[in-house]
Amino acid sequence: MATHPHGTLFSPYTLGALELKNRIVMAPMTRSRALVDGNVPNPLAITYYTQRASAGLLITEATQVSPQGVGYIRTPGIHSPEQVEGWKKVTEAVHAVGGRIYAQLWHVGRMSHPDFHDGALPVAPSAVGVDVDVFTYKGKTRTVTPRALELGELPGIVEQFRAGARNALAAGFDGVELHGSNGYLLDQFLRDSSNRRTDAYGGSIENRARLPLEVARAVAEVWGAPRVGYRLSPQNFPYGGMSDSTPVETFTYMARELNALGLGYLHVTEAVSGKSFPSAEQRITPKLRAAFRGTLIANGGYDAASGEAAIARGEADLVSYGVPFIANPDLPERYREQAPLASADFATFYGGEAQGYTDYPARR
Repeated sequence: MATHPHGTLFSPYTLGALELKNRIVMAPMTRSRALVDGNVPNPLAITYYTQRASAGLLITEATQVSPQGVGYIRTPGIHSPEQVEGWKKVTEAVHAVGGRIYAQLWHVGRMSHPDFHDGALPVAPSAVGVDVDVFTYKGKTRTVTPRALELGELPGIVEQFRAGARNALAAGFDGVELHGSNGYLLDQFLRDSSNRRTDAYGGSIENRARLPLEVARAVAEVWGAPRVGYRLSPQNFPYGGMSDSTPVETFTYMARELNALGLGYLHVTEAVSGKSFPSAEQRITPKLRAAFRGTLIANGGYDAASGEAAIARGEADLVSYGVPFIANPDLPERYREQAPLASADFATFYGGEAQGYTDYPARR
């Protein structure tokens, strides 16, 4: 591919103190294969991430910072010693083959069910439910209306993320990404469809952004801001019941404030429905790029050509890929050689063991 002043997908890139071998990022993807006992990372995850370590950066599947943050079966946590030990084996294996890996820190908020919490209600900024199915160990069931967090509980949410950040440091990660997208707790606070609070954490954009920014500040205190990323989804799946009355203003404000904190990167994912993605002209990402002067990772329906084009335009520094990485552990090499891509089997995306997880072959 032609060279360009902004680089190409295959150019090295300096992310803070980290040297990345290319601009291709493996996006965080829930695969629901943690061990049932304790939500400890499955030993198979060592193989899974190592197979994909030719990416410039790997971002782990969403990883809950506390038992309160659980909303799905077999998702790994980073709040117990056993979980930290499980992740340590993953990071050591990835580093041994020259890879870089960040942990994505997560709290699902209302996207949960009492089955995960000994009968207690899930928590959220407001008692506003979302009508979707969730899978618990008892099977598929409908969500319930969550409990609004009390004002005095919010410092505890910040501390959950701070503790998760400390544990990620102990587990040997290269950095952390805050999951502020896709309808989970931090996203629920930011958007006015889910945040109906009337105190200092609701109402105005500044108030709705307060808790997410307090979390970002706390995690930056643990890691140093350059090693912390934040994921936003200004246009995303209708899943999660998320919307905002002024998305450009809301997300531009958030990007500007994250920039002021000196965070290492902003990871922007855009999808307007479960299967369609906005055109280059429809994307909000360029507006966020103008507000955030650090590294920007673009996500949402990119292939090699459109990812290259986003970098060439200066719209993004890095591009993250999700589903293509599931079936193509050697995705950077395939993109470089313009080789055919294998297709992923949706039936094995979630749950199970090796099938559809670690058994997709590299080309050679």
